Amino acid sequence: MTGERDAWRDIAEAMLDVRLSDRDEQLVSRDGLDDVDIDQVVRVMQSLRAWHETDRRMAEASRRYMKLNATDMRAVRFLIAARNQDKSVTPGQLADFLGISSASTTKLLDRLERGGHVVRAPHPTDRRALVISVSDDTGIVARESVGRQHARRFAAAAALSPDEREVVIRFLDALTATEADSA
Repeated sequence: MTGERDAWRDIAEAMLDVRLSDRDEQLVSRDGLDDVDIDQVVRVMQSLRAWHETDRRMAEASRRYMKLNATDMRAVRFLIAARNQDKSVTPGQLADFLGISSASTTKLLDRLERGGHVVRAPHPTDRRALVISVSDDTGIVARESVGRQHARRFAAAAALSPDEREVVIRFLDALTATEADSA
């Protein structure tokens, strides 16, 4: 099994090397790049893929631990952020943030309330509305799981010099812009 896993890993790593995945340079020009440069770019891409996989595994572990799906977890994190800023959140605001319908939001809130993750209460100034808040227990659990992960990520970024952080920011912003370029 280990040998088979290593073979799959080799194939996955090769997918990131343009010398193998785009031999004829139909998509990626390698003008001005020697093999050392390309090796380094491939290592960047491999590190990015490894980070992506690590982030996915950590998010999945947090969701499993808290017994939440991805949308539920986004809702809980949003409600925690709102609470940390002393802001009230209505079901409509939560629906807007999540990009889901009011019917889906009602189902989500019913599920989260049954699980003890959120509390519904009357809006303090609008008698027709409700406000949603994260329960104290869920806030504690989220801080111990997601919060601790974020703290480690923050520490990794803080350990970089200001110039290094600017390089990372430029790189990540350029990656983000590739989505707009492909539309």
